[in-house]
Amino acid sequence: MRREQKKQAENFVKLLETAHDEIRNAIEKKDRKTALILLEDCQNGAIALGNLIEEAEGEGFVTVRLLEEYCEQIYRIYTSFGIEESVGEESGKRVRANQVYKMLRGAMTRIVNSVKRDIGISLEVVFLPYKASMWDSLESVWQAADADPGCNAYVIPIPYYDKKPDGSFGQLHDEGEQYPEYVPVMRYEDYNFEKRKPDMIFIHNPYDDCNYVTSVHPYFYSENLRKFTDNLVYIPYFILGEIHPDNLEELKGIEHFCMAPGVLNADKVIVQSEDMRKAYINVLLADIRKRTEERGQINKANPADGSEQEKHWDNRKYMEEWRNFLEKKILGLGSPKLDKALAAKKEKLELPEEWRRVIQKPSGEQKKIILYNTSVSALLQAGEAMISKMRRVFRIFQENQEDVALLWRPHPLIQATIESMRPQLWGEYETVVREYRKAGWGIYDDTPELDRAIGISDGYYGDPSSLVTLCRSAGMPVMIQSVEI
Repeated sequence: MRREQKKQAENFVKLLETAHDEIRNAIEKKDRKTALILLEDCQNGAIALGNLIEEAEGEGFVTVRLLEEYCEQIYRIYTSFGIEESVGEESGKRVRANQVYKMLRGAMTRIVNSVKRDIGISLEVVFLPYKASMWDSLESVWQAADADPGCNAYVIPIPYYDKKPDGSFGQLHDEGEQYPEYVPVMRYEDYNFEKRKPDMIFIHNPYDDCNYVTSVHPYFYSENLRKFTDNLVYIPYFILGEIHPDNLEELKGIEHFCMAPGVLNADKVIVQSEDMRKAYINVLLADIRKRTEERGQINKANPADGSEQEKHWDNRKYMEEWRNFLEKKILGLGSPKLDKALAAKKEKLELPEEWRRVIQKPSGEQKKIILYNTSVSALLQAGEAMISKMRRVFRIFQENQEDVALLWRPHPLIQATIESMRPQLWGEYETVVREYRKAGWGIYDDTPELDRAIGISDGYYGDPSSLVTLCRSAGMPVMIQSVEI
């Protein structure tokens, strides 16, 4: 049974116990009509509670049988207990009222104990990935939830829009068919969040309406999802380069990640390391202090007398309360992306036949494989110079294809980003992609399976990105490309 359902069952029981007191009072006051109405209410309440438990626990569940016995008890009291005859002498009236109360209380005590002892709690946990290529940021958590017999885990891919240059919604995407076969997915239209109110919701997109390139459907903004659960959990779909949590310049570089709506709206935020946890906390505390100072709530001056000293102490206490809150909210438990990348290095991966033709030498020996990653930011910043750089890289690897295989994996949001923010560049970039794929000497990987690319590669070359941290964690040598070289 779900936690909320068990709370509902416990509340039902409390109402019935309260009604028993009122039944005893009504009999003592010779109020036959009220006593009969209350007995009917108790029976109807017990039937409703039985239906709730039977729906969750199945037909013939022990608590349901006890409720059936309770209803029979009420029926006997209702039909055969002569209330009019019980209101003779004062002492006789009091004995009969207490007798009815004891009968009801005895039956209810068995029900209370059964609700507490026999009904277990199962969690309902929902995972809401939006791009299949980013599923690795949630997968190991889902696997743990799915393996837990006390947990019902649902993977519900949610739709997202490309954004046009003016910020309006463009094409709608639904990647529900692109997840691994071992991941059972549910259509987002088939899950009623308002009615089911899952115990936990996991998200990996924190941006709500603040992303210039894509947007999940507004229904799935973190601000709205928090209405349907007491535990909204955000896990970033990316890995950041590790920073020192007390370095102000480095903290400034990750502010936009720490201040995203999903971080602010989530009940828990799980980040890649303990240092990153401290960094998030420091960024958020700095923002809280700044905003409260702007509202005049914190006295920055050195206190000169007792009253100002007291105010200064209150400000410190206020910030300490925020720190305690954030210490519980931000957790440095690691990233599922790292789990996936490390696991891929230990697995024997199945590869498409066209990949094998590129990777294998005529002798049957396997070439060294270089994972080439091109990022969104590099294209936006360097523009046509980046296109020229890519052409030079491809020429060099083509000339050395007998010994080295290139696996090109562009960032999955390149097309949506370039079309939205640099549309004049898209035609030239598309030409590069088309020519590379047609030549056939290298691998073009636009699949959701990032872990496979990491698992088969021997080294990384390309732009700075979260992929660098993953590759380093998997023990791969890394070289960062420069447009100017």
